Amino acid sequence: MDDNGIIDLFWKRSEQAIAETAGKYGGYCYRIAYQVLSNREDAEESVNDTYLAAWNSLPPHRPSVLTAFLGKLARRISIDRWRGREACKRGGGEIVVALEELGECVAGGRDVEGEFLRKETVRAFNAFLDTLPDTERDVFLLRYFSLDSVRDIAGRFGFTESKVTSMLHRTRSKLRSHLKKEELL
Repeated sequence: MDDNGIIDLFWKRSEQAIAETAGKYGGYCYRIAYQVLSNREDAEESVNDTYLAAWNSLPPHRPSVLTAFLGKLARRISIDRWRGREACKRGGGEIVVALEELGECVAGGRDVEGEFLRKETVRAFNAFLDTLPDTERDVFLLRYFSLDSVRDIAGRFGFTESKVTSMLHRTRSKLRSHLKKEELL
């Protein structure tokens, strides 16, 4: 079934929507959850919570790209679960390393000014991604969106881990320069 058909099932409140979503995107959501949580049971729970969040969001939301919508939900839910179990103290997953690597480029805030800055940073970040060659962008997104390990990324592209690490370092430097140029750092 195509994505529009699955979204239509959600809008019709058909339970078949969950089954179709699980069949088509269950592995994708699980991979994202497992990369964050490094625990099979927690990843499975996060995937189930992703289906529930999709059920509760559709309608009124109608995503243009179902894959990205589900991936974003799975990632957010998994990060929330990770924070809840205080994985920093237990050393879980790739998320600790990935967030530390990006921490020097991106700041957060919840006040009005901080929210404006966040939106401008997202805009600048997306513009920056559009400037990258496909492979460099894919490596960057696999690391910082999907939270894949450097080893997994290297294996996927046939690169050495050193090459991936260097590529990520250079890309983060470019991002930092781009954000400074946009006066966001």
